[in-house]
Amino acid sequence: MASSVWGKLGGVGLGLALGGPLGALAGAVAGHVLVDREGAPFGPAPRDLVFTTGLVALAAKMAKSDGVVTRSEVEVFRRIVEVPDDERERVQKLFDLAKGSTGGFEAYARQLADTFQDEPRLLEDVLDGLFHIAKADGAVHERELAYLEAVAGLFGFDEAGFERVMARHVRRRDDPYLVLGVDPSMSDADLRRHYRALVKEIHPDRAIARGLPPEAVRIATERLAAVNAAWERIGAERGLS
Repeated sequence: MASSVWGKLGGVGLGLALGGPLGALAGAVAGHVLVDREGAPFGPAPRDLVFTTGLVALAAKMAKSDGVVTRSEVEVFRRIVEVPDDERERVQKLFDLAKGSTGGFEAYARQLADTFQDEPRLLEDVLDGLFHIAKADGAVHERELAYLEAVAGLFGFDEAGFERVMARHVRRRDDPYLVLGVDPSMSDADLRRHYRALVKEIHPDRAIARGLPPEAVRIATERLAAVNAAWERIGAERGLS
């Protein structure tokens, strides 16, 4: 999948297929100047390319907001975004173009939000991926956090939703209920039903079945691990088997 995704970046019609600001960015990588447009003129844009191109573009803008890209952030980026060796130069160009573009991150975030409005969990995947990159140097800095909160707002997350995502990464990690997105007063039976439904919803197999890129599968896998860890802690505290 990775090779097919990044190989498409060199395609003449990719920018037109994606449409919007991400299409303009991909077109520039392929060596074509495209007019930014609201949507793709050839039907729905390829979701794997929207996901991965959007993740790269938003990561680049986050690096710009922080002012520095550390080696650890680059390593985490490469772990999350699977790029074949023969495509690294092209992906680096995409990152650099997004980082240096005059446009803001808002346009990229809005295109992702529009594309995945029917699958908000994919937007959460993107946010999780950005958090993983931001915390790679040991901390999510103030400007990075402000950036992530702004992206979350454009994705449609309210304050509680953003707090739930953030709890998996930097703040209130000691609150397993927040990680699961539930109230501590929830009964054992209701909590168990919620946990099982959540696992079914976020399981990486769903991403694989929908043909999403490896980036989405890896992010879903790490999120599932965080949810399982929270459940195990709650289960131990409540004496649940």
